[in-house]
Amino acid sequence: MAERIIKLPDVGEGIAEAELVEWHVKVGDIVREDDLIAAVMTDKATVEIPSPVEGEVTWVGAEIGDTVAIGSALVKLKVSGGTASEEAEEAETPAEPPKEKPVAAAPATPAPAPVSEPAPKQLPTPKPAAAPARPAPIVTAPVPRRPVGEKPLASPAVRLKAREAGIDLRQVQGSGPGGRVTHEDIDAFIQRGPEAPAKGGLVAKTAVTDVKVVGLRRRIAEKMALSKSRIPHITIVEEVDVSALEDLRAALNKKPTAERPKLTLLPFLMRAMVKALGEQPGLNALYDDEAGTVHQHAGIHIGIATQAPSGLMVPVVKHAEARDLWGCAIELSRLAERARDGSATRDELTGSTITITSLGALGGIATTPVINHPEVAIVGVNKMMIRPVWDGTTFVPRKMMNLSSSFDHRVIDGWDAAVFVQRLKELLETPATLFVDM
Repeated sequence: MAERIIKLPDVGEGIAEAELVEWHVKVGDIVREDDLIAAVMTDKATVEIPSPVEGEVTWVGAEIGDTVAIGSALVKLKVSGGTASEEAEEAETPAEPPKEKPVAAAPATPAPAPVSEPAPKQLPTPKPAAAPARPAPIVTAPVPRRPVGEKPLASPAVRLKAREAGIDLRQVQGSGPGGRVTHEDIDAFIQRGPEAPAKGGLVAKTAVTDVKVVGLRRRIAEKMALSKSRIPHITIVEEVDVSALEDLRAALNKKPTAERPKLTLLPFLMRAMVKALGEQPGLNALYDDEAGTVHQHAGIHIGIATQAPSGLMVPVVKHAEARDLWGCAIELSRLAERARDGSATRDELTGSTITITSLGALGGIATTPVINHPEVAIVGVNKMMIRPVWDGTTFVPRKMMNLSSSFDHRVIDGWDAAVFVQRLKELLETPATLFVDM
């Protein structure tokens, strides 16, 4: 047998290191060729590492959450001869022992003939004495716990021991005479913890579970911390009457086809953003705060914050300005599915110039969205609900929804932010204008 070292391969795009987010093997496991051994993450793309050979895992080189450099040792396998690296083979080949001169063997001394001995007499086995009858165990009724406030019975040494351990003696069941608490009772209480209360009672929980922040969760944490630490946010919340839009959407969804699937609200919002950003290109931009430069993009690439099993991901609908209502819907559905099943590529998760965040029916009345750094604006969709609206003569029920939009106040003035929000409101409240070139 020999040893094979498997190193972290080059995962492309000039990546120098990656974060280990999952182990598929442990020491002692037998892996076959092409079996997955680990998964690493770069940016928001997860790369699975297969085993190039068959063997037994003898060593793993990192823990979940560790950053591993490209080319560094990831695992070691015990493999059949001929496949190990030269270093491993040299390490496993023992040095040849020095040869010794042969020593002449001494003449063999004949062994003495065995002497027969008479077989020992078999003595009768005495019958074992009958075991004395054990006395019946004395069953004592459990000593009831003393009422709260009643001083428990315990020696001064036991009281000191309980006090040093932070234990309330009234919670300890005494096993001594008259319910006296002993040292053994204190030790048993420490080992098992407080006894469960009677059924239906309340109990204080003191357990603490440590959850290591790794993988996508750590990327999200770093991204949010960067955004909030560098960007002074200004958030505007505006109420939008989407009654007409919902009527139009229901009419368009009556006869869905493969080319024109059912529409959600988001494609309408995307088309509204395309029109509004065409009038205010300064909001479709990335701010390089290190260089002090705002990069305004002609192409509108809308990121859609999507909740996936592993955490928040932002697939990007590229060139929304070149897609109609159904084109936006088809691409949005495709990217959201790939983000949720973990098959989205790095290109599909990067390159946004502005972002939409929506919690659907859970969206609340208002939110304060965090800007996706280095973008300068984000539009948040809150839940839709029927509210009474005054039409000048009476209150009428209308489908209302709030938009909560945040802007980078370093490069976006409050006036410009308000103009953008009001333009979105106008387009969504009169959805026919989304189909008119203005």
